[in-house]
Amino acid sequence: MKHVLNALVENEPGVLAHVSGMFAARGYNIDSLVVGRTDDPEVSRMTIIAQGDDRIIEQIRKQLEKLVRVIKVRDFTGTNVVERDLMLITVHTPPARRGEVVDLVELFRGKVVDIGMRHMMIELTGPEQKIDAFINLCRPYGIASVARTGVIAMPRAPQEAGEDRAAADPHARRPRKADVPQTEPS
Repeated sequence: MKHVLNALVENEPGVLAHVSGMFAARGYNIDSLVVGRTDDPEVSRMTIIAQGDDRIIEQIRKQLEKLVRVIKVRDFTGTNVVERDLMLITVHTPPARRGEVVDLVELFRGKVVDIGMRHMMIELTGPEQKIDAFINLCRPYGIASVARTGVIAMPRAPQEAGEDRAAADPHARRPRKADVPQTEPS
């Protein structure tokens, strides 16, 4: 089963290595791993896509939370989330068939970002299934190269009146371990 894990981590060197190393040590592959800054320059958000049964992924989630620089981890599997993947794809487009590819790009709400004599580079954003479908439709033209960012995900905003901020933001800030005052032994 596909699991979408979302982690808030301290924005410091070595955090990514610790997280990916923990997966590797347990013999689990990461299908997608995206890390980016949040509105707080000291915090980054990781979106990790992995395959596995619920019990194993829950164990991994708990292990992630034990890492020193991890603030909060949440499994979005089964949660109403918005997922997006960004792709740049270069497609062979001889001038006689360029219009067909442009029509396909418009149908998928993509954008042509570069045109050469025999190639066209297209930018496309959306759920993984949309990106995969576009790639499959481009295969007959010939694909020169593909670059994908990986999946990012966030929970949808609450739709009912009265839902509180904690429900809207599952990562409501808890103090980082570095923020907790250390007491000196007497």
